[in-house]
Amino acid sequence: MAAGAPAERPQPALTPPARRSPGFLSKMAASSGRSGRRLWAALVPAALLCLAARAAEEPSTAEFDVRPGGEVHSFSRSLGDYTCTFTYSAQGGTNEQWQMNIGVSEDNLLFSCSVWRPQGKSYLFFTQFKAEVTGAKIEYAMAYSQAAVGGQSDVPLKQEEFEITETTVSHREGKFRFELSKLMIVAKTPRDEL
Repeated sequence: MAAGAPAERPQPALTPPARRSPGFLSKMAASSGRSGRRLWAALVPAALLCLAARAAEEPSTAEFDVRPGGEVHSFSRSLGDYTCTFTYSAQGGTNEQWQMNIGVSEDNLLFSCSVWRPQGKSYLFFTQFKAEVTGAKIEYAMAYSQAAVGGQSDVPLKQEEFEITETTVSHREGKFRFELSKLMIVAKTPRDEL
């Protein structure tokens, strides 16, 4: 070795399988004394926070009641920086069980929101509806008078019955025929514009 040249470090040996086992970590924590307990006391909450943050980013489905009576009602769900809000007014019948599903693509470029009646067709008379996303801009949206269930297909509303802006899908006054069973939105997140 030449003078002034850095000494070569030996390459570390591969970790033996015994050290990769789940029991190895607990043995190390138990045998490391007070400093090891402090380290584990700091690592466990940090790991739980990471898991909770990751769980918050998973797609989620929530059930809610669509209530007739002519009053305006809203239902919202958020996922990270994005929110979907469904606002409506309906008449006739009794409460119906609906669902909202929200999710973010793996590459974080798209946010999706779907609102629908799982039984397929709503028997309520909708006087108005609006689905709004915050934190993203709508790329695609569609509204349906019937959702696909069993052997039936989705039945889209006529294009003149609803309108789409950068952040909303809503009924078109005077054109909407009062039937709604499903809304779908796919929106681009700001990360896509970088």
